[in-house]
Amino acid sequence: MNCSYEVIMVDDGSSDGSYLVLSRLAAGDACLKIIRFRRNFGQTAAMAAGFDAASGGIIIPMDGDLQNDPADIPRLVEKIHEGYDVVSGWRRDRKDTFISRKIPSLIANALISQLTGVHLHDYGCTLKAYRREVLDGINLYGEMHRFVPALASQFGARVAELSVNHHPRFHGVSKYGISRTLRVILDLMTVKFLLSYSTKPIQLFGKWGVYTILAGLVSGTMTVYMKLFEHLSLNRNPLLILTGFLLFMGVQFITMGLLGELNARTYFESQNKPIYVVKDRINLG
Repeated sequence: MNCSYEVIMVDDGSSDGSYLVLSRLAAGDACLKIIRFRRNFGQTAAMAAGFDAASGGIIIPMDGDLQNDPADIPRLVEKIHEGYDVVSGWRRDRKDTFISRKIPSLIANALISQLTGVHLHDYGCTLKAYRREVLDGINLYGEMHRFVPALASQFGARVAELSVNHHPRFHGVSKYGISRTLRVILDLMTVKFLLSYSTKPIQLFGKWGVYTILAGLVSGTMTVYMKLFEHLSLNRNPLLILTGFLLFMGVQFITMGLLGELNARTYFESQNKPIYVVKDRINLG
């Protein structure tokens, strides 16, 4: 490609001798850099370590199971140079099992696209290209690596999708499947909250608090009406218990929203984090 580059290999606590092979290769190639974890921390942690260690202006992660094709890298970089900040690979002709891999992936991609507003066919494809500055403001936890395009969109990143090659897996066993779907859904809830309410949690919890209190007042009014006009004893009316429960939950929701507001302000102010992202400056220091 006639450009400067580095290759960062992250050994996520492997036990198959990978580190010895990588050490020998790195000894003869200064562009090859190795990170070795003390134990297996998972794919998200491995990608975060690679992102932190990378020094280039464009960062391209890919899996080590040989299903991604390095020949797609020039095409991803070319797309970045068209003005995009994130280019996501799309395994259009995916070489995985239909029931355990493709169906959960189709459901997850449709759900993620709908909730985040960033419509991609293949969030699970690791092969993506990112501009350095897009990743600087993103911290990864849990299974968050698949949501980076959606998180980047929060900072105004331009996201594109590009069809990439995908090869059958001949070595090792995949740890992804239907059982992982629950974790993806839980992380998706976190992403949705971060995208919509991270700086204004009171608008989420406060809204539901008001709705719950209104429902409690309606229930309470009906309880009083039944006592006065239908002569139904309060201790025999289940609406009385419902009224108390709804009012209590409404206060709880509003309290959670206020505590969330305090935490949000503490987070942004203590770390001096801005609530906006500037792309360019002209005649400013």
